[in-house]
Amino acid sequence: MTDVKTQIDETVKANDVVLYMKGTKEMPQCGFSSRVAGVLNYMGVEFADVNVLADEGLRQGIKDYSDWPTVPQLYVKGEFVGGCDIITEMTLSGELDTLFDENGVGYNKEAADKIREANA
Repeated sequence: MTDVKTQIDETVKANDVVLYMKGTKEMPQCGFSSRVAGVLNYMGVEFADVNVLADEGLRQGIKDYSDWPTVPQLYVKGEFVGGCDIITEMTLSGELDTLFDENGVGYNKEAADKIREANA
């Protein structure tokens, strides 16, 4: 498990934004992963996607690493942000925009506004 933890640690620290998910950003394999990847893709955020279905050790390892029981899991600048419900709430409240702004993560502000308008 130490190797998996090291791998996860290196991945979240080497990339500004990382999404541990079921499937890939091009082909999510669960609704929750699809929602978070869809938001990030729509907002034009460059992010690394890690498919936990490809490795059972990684699938459990990410849960242990974050002490969070579910996937997807979003990391920004090495910090765990949350899963699908939290990312959805942050997107709709504008908190995700703020987090990206504070961490120098590029995204399309107009796209973020459109998500909020569509869900108002």
